[in-house]
Amino acid sequence: MKALKYIIGGTALTVAAAYIFGYDYLFSGISKTYLKGKTSANIDDGKLFPRYLIATEEPKLWEEDPEYNKEELPENIVENLKHSHTAAFVVIKNGKILHEQYWDGYNQLSKTNSFSMAKAVTVMLLGKALEEGKIENIDAQFSDFYDEFKTKEFGNNVTIKNLAQMEAGLDWDEDYANPFRPNAKAYYGRSLAKAVFSRKFKEEPGQRYEYQSGSTQLLGFAVRKAINQSLASYLSEKFWIPLGMEQNAEWSVDDNGMEKTYCCIHSNARDYAKLGQLFLDDGKVGDVQLLNLDFINLMRTPTQKSKEIYGMGLWINYDNPIKHYYFLGLQGQYIIMVPEHNMVIVRTGSYSNNPKNDRGRPDQAKFLVNETVKLFQTT
Repeated sequence: MKALKYIIGGTALTVAAAYIFGYDYLFSGISKTYLKGKTSANIDDGKLFPRYLIATEEPKLWEEDPEYNKEELPENIVENLKHSHTAAFVVIKNGKILHEQYWDGYNQLSKTNSFSMAKAVTVMLLGKALEEGKIENIDAQFSDFYDEFKTKEFGNNVTIKNLAQMEAGLDWDEDYANPFRPNAKAYYGRSLAKAVFSRKFKEEPGQRYEYQSGSTQLLGFAVRKAINQSLASYLSEKFWIPLGMEQNAEWSVDDNGMEKTYCCIHSNARDYAKLGQLFLDDGKVGDVQLLNLDFINLMRTPTQKSKEIYGMGLWINYDNPIKHYYFLGLQGQYIIMVPEHNMVIVRTGSYSNNPKNDRGRPDQAKFLVNETVKLFQTT
């Protein structure tokens, strides 16, 4: 009986301490992972969080290439995709769907977590807000949107562009494995404002590149305040509907209805590919310019401070013989644009041990570009 009392008492103290010191989000994390047989965030956990609809209105299916799915993937590509627990693999060439394949029960309708591919989408929304004059210019200070940052050391100097280029100088450790680091608090916590507004700046903005989810979340707060509507509805109006997406999508939000702009759009591979095609087409759909070309070029121009691997929301590999740039998400979510071959490659799945030997760029992305182009270059 005494032992039971000690256990109950110890548990109560642990729970109380967690709430007092701001670690109560751990209980949410445990319930959404370990209690469901998972060890971390998962591509299928969208329905575990509150979410906003990203609506489409008139779906337009991809036109099939005459060679659609006629070419079997070679063994080396199949082995790579299976080994990395791939859900979907889609290839678009010359604006037509050339190949699509699914594994482990996933299909054309399966919606999976974009993870950090949403960072590029958030930057796209910034571009639209700038184009529409809802944000005056990209060098506007974040403290113009949130006065409390004027009193933070370095906080009054961080610009919207600093946030988009990952040069904010935020005190944010991008650690996905440690449940006590800020990424976990943002992902499983109830308030994104508490998770990111509480962070300090450790250095002068604009001095150094450091990839940080917190920077994109701050950017999302600024864009949402500027447009005065949900980011999900803005994404629907400005991109999802005009692109003729095949399905509605969802965007995970916190308990206050703020989108997780550093991650967590849930859509299917075919619709992810339409985002890639928009970049290949320089922001146009037919005769309509959905996103300003100058802004697109800014997104896909690598910065010197990133050592030529990152632009604004997009990862870049122009030193590979086959030049490409891409949306990148945790566990190997890719929307890869290969301009020279007018090709979009989408891969979704759960690659928990994805090697990154090229200055933070995943080995798999380059492999898929080189091997896919080789396979379909005469198509």
